[in-house]
Amino acid sequence: MDLDAVADELYALAPGDFTAARDERAKAARAAGDRELAERIRRLRRPTLAAWASNLLVREQPDEVRRLLRLGEALRQAHQDLDGEQLRELSAQQHQVTSALARQAGRLTVQAGQRISDDMRQEVQDTLHAVLADPDAAEQWAKGRLTKPLSAPAGFPTLSRQPAPPSAARRTEPAGDLAGLDAARARRRERQERLERARQQVTDAEQELHDREAELATAEEELSRADEEQQRAERRVDDLSRQLEGAEREQQRAREAARKARDHRRAADRAVREACRRAKDTAAHARELAEQNQHKA
Repeated sequence: MDLDAVADELYALAPGDFTAARDERAKAARAAGDRELAERIRRLRRPTLAAWASNLLVREQPDEVRRLLRLGEALRQAHQDLDGEQLRELSAQQHQVTSALARQAGRLTVQAGQRISDDMRQEVQDTLHAVLADPDAAEQWAKGRLTKPLSAPAGFPTLSRQPAPPSAARRTEPAGDLAGLDAARARRRERQERLERARQQVTDAEQELHDREAELATAEEELSRADEEQQRAERRVDDLSRQLEGAEREQQRAREAARKARDHRRAADRAVREACRRAKDTAAHARELAEQNQHKA
């Protein structure tokens, strides 16, 4: 058993089955004497439904995974080269691919017995956009072990919504319109920041839940061991109690036998003394008769 194999197995499961399976694998590792592995397994976090759908997509559609990774490399290169024409061309392709893959993830979850909502499907598409924007996110997603949706790094444009090149009229638009656009962008950044904070709070809450579940599993294991020890002790007490009862019965029988033996000894002693007395009396009487016979003779 190793961590990678266990992680691959666990993150292929539906989220509802994750915790019980994880705790079972951690228990097996602990029973095998590998406490370090058991602890690392115990720290694996249960994926959200959107993260699970993204993982399912990676496992079930490897060809599409490779296609998306190649598209991400091209997009990042175009962004780095400031190639507007290529960005617009790849933007349309990006939108088609991420939308199709998000829908495909939704169908896969239905086939797996768990339907995801439209909001969760949007989180899958946001994850795919992050994969296109960030090579680290792409590497993380390709492993199929996400625990939460991914977000594109700040500063990378949402290419599926990339505006067309400004016309002459738009280049000369009034300063008031520009101010409104700046305000809208600021509001959007603020909303994004609030969303990121909310996601972080969810992440922290999930981690707290994971830690509490781990503590509960440890406590239940300790309770199980304590129950087993108590049962063994109770069985031992029962055995000793039965042995004590048997010993007490033996003791009672021994006491009774000793009492009878003492009574018998006392009776025998009296009989001996009585026989001795009679023997003395008989001997004396015999001597007396002998003397009388001598006198008469």
